[in-house]
Formats: sequence, C-alpha cells, structure tokens
Amino acid sequence: MAKKNKKEKIIYYDDNSTISDMSGVSRKGGNTGQQPKRQEMKNVQGTSKWKTYWSAVRMMLFPTVFALAVIGVLYLLIMLMTGNLF
Repeated sequence: MAKKNKKEKIIYYDDNSTISDMSGVSRKGGNTGQQPKRQEMKNVQGTSKWKTYWSAVRMMLFPTVFALAVIGVLYLLIMLMTGNLF
C-alpha cells in the first residue's frame, strides 16, 4: 500500500498592514526577516496636518480658478450667440 501525502494547511497571519504598505518589498525578492517600520500618527499635531492640507490646496487654487473662469467665459459667449443673455 502506498502512503498518501497529507496536504499542509496554509495559515495566513494578519499583521494589520494595508495592501498599499510596500515597505517590506525589495527587488531581491524573498523575505528579509525584518518587520516593516510603521509610522505612528499619534504624535503628529493638528497644526502640521493643517499646514500640509493648505499647501496642497494652495497649489490647486490657481488652476481651479482659471478653469472656472474659462468655463464662465465660454458660457457667456454661448449665451450671447444664442440671444438668451438679455
């Protein structure tokens, strides 16, 4: 009689990291055995978050106003051409 090989059960362990956490991936491949370092957001104060948010909004402010102005001018031109403005 031939022995049957038992299949190993695969056990998955959750390390509470997100899918986008790629800090443990290297080009060499394989497991380096190091745990990825997680940045704790507990010590970040609200002022630095506000500064980061405002710097991102400030970069987008001029292009947004420009796009709205172009759309507004096009709308006024179309309304003038169709005679619906006055």
